Amino acid sequence: MALDSPRLLRADAARNAEKIIRAAREVFTEQGPDAHLDDVARRAGVAAATLFRRFPDKAALLRAVLDQRFAGLVRPVIQAAAHDPDPAVGLARVLEAALESVASDYNVLAAARTAGVLTPATGQEFFTALDALLARGQHAGAIRADLVPDDLHRIVVMLVSVLWTMEPREDGWRRYLALVLDGLTPTGARPLPCPAPELRTRTP
Repeated sequence: MALDSPRLLRADAARNAEKIIRAAREVFTEQGPDAHLDDVARRAGVAAATLFRRFPDKAALLRAVLDQRFAGLVRPVIQAAAHDPDPAVGLARVLEAALESVASDYNVLAAARTAGVLTPATGQEFFTALDALLARGQHAGAIRADLVPDDLHRIVVMLVSVLWTMEPREDGWRRYLALVLDGLTPTGARPLPCPAPELRTRTP
């Protein structure tokens, strides 16, 4: 096979992209929103031109990092939860995986927010999956029946906001997740005082 065959070139490009994404997560984790793409290229061991050919700007690179992390850490848990014999346990595991991912990528997400990457579409796959898991849990009687999808969306936002009040890489967020999970169960639940208000999307 010729050294410059399309297959080898594609494989080389894929390896470079993987190295760049891995290096980007490391650099943004260390430096946050102020990280420079030249630092990412050096960490990845590639030329800056190679990085910019694959990722034209910081937003594109951060989007790739977040997509990879979701695919590796959260999507498999969502897929398993859809078949968990205990729907409440499945939902809890998804929320835990999501919070753990956010906590470990705190600075990456801060950089993504600054770069305008975090839009309503960013979490669409996750929240669509949550809606299905909520419905499954309610059908089984494992999740309180008076919750609506918007309630769960807001709960996730509340849990994520807790991370900004502590050292995110510590496990303090697990305390508040446990409190929330207790509130999702029908056991001892009191009626909610009012309907869920309209969910407004804030422009980043």
